[in-house]
Amino acid sequence: MLVQPLAMLLIVNVATGPAIDLDNPSHLSPQQKSAAMQPLVRSATACIARAVHADPRLGKEAAGLGDLIVDAVPSCRTEVRAMIDAFDHYFGEGSGETFFMGPYLDALPTAVSKAVASPAP
Repeated sequence: MLVQPLAMLLIVNVATGPAIDLDNPSHLSPQQKSAAMQPLVRSATACIARAVHADPRLGKEAAGLGDLIVDAVPSCRTEVRAMIDAFDHYFGEGSGETFFMGPYLDALPTAVSKAVASPAP
């Protein structure tokens, strides 16, 4: 009957052990930080793709995809701001703007192009 007291001791130790500070991402690995960012990146990208897909200029010769994306970003302000703010939280102040203006915008046309080509963006 030693198993039951040991099991209870283990449960109490786990329940009262050191708490992980979820507001402090310093304990997360770069891979964990990137994984935490993925839903926000997908949300911002999906919003922009939906706005581009709904734009009546899509497919017209006069409208380039880049112009449609630029015009779509303001309607997705909430999602884009959430992504930038979370990036700052996980990777340091100012890194969200750097990510948005660099790697994110570099990859966005390809992602939007694929999304608008599929039946349900």
